[in-house]
Amino acid sequence: MTRPNPVTGTVLDSIIDGVIQDMDARKADTPLARMQQLAAEASPARDAHAALLGGRDNPVGVNIIAEVKRSSPSAGPLAQIDSPAELAAQYEAGGAAVISVLTEQRRFNGSLQDFDAVRARVDIPLLRKDFTVDEYQIYEARAHDADLVLLIVAALDDAQLRDYLALTHELGMNALVETHTVEEIERAAAVDSKIVGINVRNLKTLEVDTSHYGTLADQLPDNVVRVAESGVKAASDVAMYASQGADAVLVGEALVKHGEPKQAIVDFRQASRS
Repeated sequence: MTRPNPVTGTVLDSIIDGVIQDMDARKADTPLARMQQLAAEASPARDAHAALLGGRDNPVGVNIIAEVKRSSPSAGPLAQIDSPAELAAQYEAGGAAVISVLTEQRRFNGSLQDFDAVRARVDIPLLRKDFTVDEYQIYEARAHDADLVLLIVAALDDAQLRDYLALTHELGMNALVETHTVEEIERAAAVDSKIVGINVRNLKTLEVDTSHYGTLADQLPDNVVRVAESGVKAASDVAMYASQGADAVLVGEALVKHGEPKQAIVDFRQASRS
């Protein structure tokens, strides 16, 4: 397939090149028509939008999207996760609203096998966390019983963003539409995104600036589920995002490195209401 147009010369750009190569290999094993059939045969998707809605007003605390994440381009190896299913079970027991599972293999050491193991263990909605640049990946996510996919605005042109979001909804799923700038928020709003994330990690430098969320949050439409992404090291960071209007906070590194992930989620949620 051809490369998406919007991003050039960034870490995201190089990640997507690898994603396309790996996807093409999977396509050779399971062609699009077969993947579409498998997606149609999957059980109905869980309502992730409902699970994430209203975190700002939840007396228990802001909603947590808890991530199964082995590595990252910025930090390298994060944790040896012998059992993604057991980690996910701890997340669910702690009160996570959604679990995100990395399936990108080159930079994040993830896999669809990790996703399948988690899906077999927990009942809450799952986000297939990968770099979506082709409709094949959306059908593939649904075939593996995903409830959400990730659409990164910076990686897609306007037509792709519109079409992939429409396909996601057609298959009964939701999408976490990730933004980094005011212009990207406007593009997300233009296609009527229902769940919009602000990632505070700079795509060019990989540096994190948690104040970036507060700078951009006022630009988000009132009718979307607001998700803060990246930069959580402690409960105080979750509380800060919640105070700035986040309905949900996506947490990866701080949870996989924590010795008691179940308790960490409880603490994060409680801190956001204090």
